[in-house]
Amino acid sequence: MQLFKNENGELLPIERDAFKLEKDIQSLVEANMDTIFGLEFVSSEFSITEFRLDSLAYDEQNNSFVIIEYKKGSSYSVVDQGYSYLSTMLNNKADFILEYNEKTGKTLRSESPPVC
Repeated sequence: MQLFKNENGELLPIERDAFKLEKDIQSLVEANMDTIFGLEFVSSEFSITEFRLDSLAYDEQNNSFVIIEYKKGSSYSVVDQGYSYLSTMLNNKADFILEYNEKTGKTLRSESPPVC
């Protein structure tokens, strides 16, 4: 899909720069998490059970954790991966809260976030 910018009422195409690595996308998003999504960045490469979550964020408005997984190409296993992450989050709420508390210096309590 072509993107445009408005310059005095005239739409001009915007050139896109491709990312070479998923890590480049991840670094840019994590550094601008609040600007892009309105989320508080918590942790990068958070390991829980057998998974490594690319980015963990917290949504203060909805009182919930958000997992962001970066994909440079296309993959059909993303839905399955999402369900696995949701299940892991629901079964390990205390670990997510502990990660938040340690990384942000703030305090969430176990009864605070509905983590889903």
